[in-house]
This record gives sequence, C-alpha cells and structure tokens, in this order.
Amino acid sequence: MPTANCPHCAADHYWSWQEAFNKFGFNDGDGLVMTDQIADVLRAAGYTVTVKMWGMHNTVITSIAMNGVELIPTDLDYRNGDPSGCLPAAIVTLLDEHDWDSQDEEE
Repeated sequence: MPTANCPHCAADHYWSWQEAFNKFGFNDGDGLVMTDQIADVLRAAGYTVTVKMWGMHNTVITSIAMNGVELIPTDLDYRNGDPSGCLPAAIVTLLDEHDWDSQDEEE
C-alpha cells in the first residue's frame, strides 16, 4: 500500500488507487486525496480520464475511455464496491503495478 506525505499536516497517509472510485475514499475526501495522481497515471498510459467532484469535498474518477469507448461499467458501485473486480484487467494491472511511492517523490 503506497504512502504519501500530506503537505498540510506533514503526516504520512496510506492509500490505495481503488479509493479514487469510491465516494467515501480518501477518508471521505477529508484525507489526502490522490484521485488526480491516479488519473495522471491513466492518462500517461493513453486513456482519456474524467475526474469529478462527488459531494462537497471528494473527487472520483467517473470515466476512463480508450478510442472513444467507455471502460468503466455503468453498474460500478461508487459507494461500496471494489473497482478492481469490474474494471478491465489492463487498467487494474497498470494501477496495481505502478510505483506510487516513486511518483509521490517526484511531485
């Protein structure tokens, strides 16, 4: 599980990429939200990604497309589900295998 250092509180936070697909992820938006970093990894791999606010303080990935084809199933449960069970295997593998700790150090 990757960690990221919060620039506001200087504490290290453990997180997972799956939280970017959960309305309650990243401590319901009250923690260090890493949704944009996850979207950036997907974009670097050639996907078109949409990130939207959900509620007043959290962001989630609402669209991942390749060549105009939407890859997030319409039945993805943004409240209680695990996106790794319904996203395409290539996306899950990309996000599982990405070196998140290295990315955090580069930013």
